Amino acid sequence: MDSDLAGAVLRLDGVGRRYAVGGPWVLRGVGFGIRAGTLVRIEGANGTGKSTLLRLLAGIDAPSEGRVVGRPRTAYVPERFPAALPFTAAGYLTHLGRIHGLAKGAAERGAEEWLERFGAGSHARTPLSELSKGSSQKVAVAQALLAGPGLLVLDEAWTGLDAAARDELDRAVAERIAEGGAVVFVDHDPRRLPGMVDVTYAVVGAEVNLRTREGSSDEAAAADGGPAVVIEAQGPPGAAPPHVPGTVTGHSPEGVVLLTVPAPHSDVALRALLTARPPWHVVSVSGAGAGASDQVSASGFGASPAAPASEVRDR
Repeated sequence: MDSDLAGAVLRLDGVGRRYAVGGPWVLRGVGFGIRAGTLVRIEGANGTGKSTLLRLLAGIDAPSEGRVVGRPRTAYVPERFPAALPFTAAGYLTHLGRIHGLAKGAAERGAEEWLERFGAGSHARTPLSELSKGSSQKVAVAQALLAGPGLLVLDEAWTGLDAAARDELDRAVAERIAEGGAVVFVDHDPRRLPGMVDVTYAVVGAEVNLRTREGSSDEAAAADGGPAVVIEAQGPPGAAPPHVPGTVTGHSPEGVVLLTVPAPHSDVALRALLTARPPWHVVSVSGAGAGASDQVSASGFGASPAAPASEVRDR
């Protein structure tokens, strides 16, 4: 279990959950914390209690014993979206945005923006009951992202989305992390969000166990050698780089770092660096094939062809 809970935005202390007095425990003795700016994966076989754990984290269910401490603004995408609601897609999102504290105009603009991002802009005036399963799922995901939650909980949220929308959800998750939010997710694809997961918990029986990075599906995905980008950046003296979807693969005494980032998330990483307070200077950006990050590190941070920083800022 995660023993250092002091910096957690939300934590479970000895949490148990069962659905009837005297009934079997679905979860028991669960204790771990969720930190700001981290991505947490929950794994486990079907029926082990993953969805129950996510509902506890999202505040949908209350623990039968123990306590949940802390509650940032939280949004949740359930495994099954209740589409038979008396709203149009845009009307539902606007309504949820108002509940989350957005002004009417901001909620309406956010609804339009997220529907467009997920390729469902043409369905803005369509009643939820008339949407296809895929379009309903896009609305379900959009409502969770609308108000920029501090904790985003995703239960098989990619299921039912087309390829473009799945990629867009990957980008949205990376943005939440880069902006300091925390994301907890379950997904049937063991290679979901490669190179981004900070910690993995496995639900086994009624327990939730921390998985080491060596045993995580995230590590297996990172080792798969997918497309990556190497970002060379320099920050203020002694400063650590902002949390980005990637890994630090080199560091110089002058404060220059190399970040190896999955290619689909390079724009998010660059935005996080350039909008940090104080901002980081992006020196160069280069492609990384298998082993490329090792070659760049060994050659003193500049051997690979790279885009100048001025081009990075114009992208």
